Amino acid sequence: MNRPRARRPLAAALLSGLFVVTPATAAPAEDGWAQTGTGITAGISGIAVTGQDGAVITETVVVHDNKRTGQPRVSRIRPTPGGAPQVDVLRWDGEREPVDLEALSAVPGVPGELVALESSGRGYHLRLADDAVRVLREFTVPGVEAGSGHNHEAFHLTGTPGRLTAVWAHRGQDDDPALLYTAALDWRTLTFGTRRSAEIRVSFPTTHVRHISDLAVSPSGWVTVTSASDPGDDGPFDSAVHVVGRVLTGGPDGPRPVPRARPLRLAVFPGHKIEALACASAARAVLGTDDENAGGSWRVTSLCPR
Repeated sequence: MNRPRARRPLAAALLSGLFVVTPATAAPAEDGWAQTGTGITAGISGIAVTGQDGAVITETVVVHDNKRTGQPRVSRIRPTPGGAPQVDVLRWDGEREPVDLEALSAVPGVPGELVALESSGRGYHLRLADDAVRVLREFTVPGVEAGSGHNHEAFHLTGTPGRLTAVWAHRGQDDDPALLYTAALDWRTLTFGTRRSAEIRVSFPTTHVRHISDLAVSPSGWVTVTSASDPGDDGPFDSAVHVVGRVLTGGPDGPRPVPRARPLRLAVFPGHKIEALACASAARAVLGTDDENAGGSWRVTSLCPR
């Protein structure tokens, strides 16, 4: 049997069932990671790309999972050549401050608009300004039930404004699998269609694992997730990036998740708790960490399927 050549696109190789990736060990923290803030309130729990120059990411917006009044909720990060990223905390312009923001997605086809999600499942439609994010609307994802124990750590919008699909996830914990959800979303009314789900388990990390700490969906439907080990505020942390399946949107019953039999591990990142992932054009990915007492960090790499 002939094996695919190394330059074969990831999506095509996955479709053939022949694509194999040897788990990669990331460079040490001092090589490739740039610290974006110190202390427990500076961790990054969600990220969206808001500026690009060709394949170069020039700006991202991130959310922080803080809970107390006055702590930062949203920041803008811009890379600087040869130096530390420029980080600017943005003002939250809404009736109330959110609690425990865990995910952020750009709105496809609508520059400057974003959706943020709390762990509770409450979402916010936001508009980005120079020094603030303004809350335009609020919503709740389907299926939120009191006492369910679900922690929503990922949310992504894919498609076009007239035909959006929402993809989100309960993170899972150790023997409790993550739950990957999909539903059509009427953007005009913020009304969700039928919710469908799939269980997701990863094989790394192996202890204190959150199976999905964030996700991104490629234009062709591949679902890439980050997974993280979180034993406590001082670590030690480990993370990995996997392709876990696809989102199919063309069926008569609406979008649905189709998991792989085994998640395809693309890379591992020892020493960091990755909670934020966004994919840009040219397969570029930007990762963000919530390393608790050690703060937050940011890294651009090439991990996203097309």
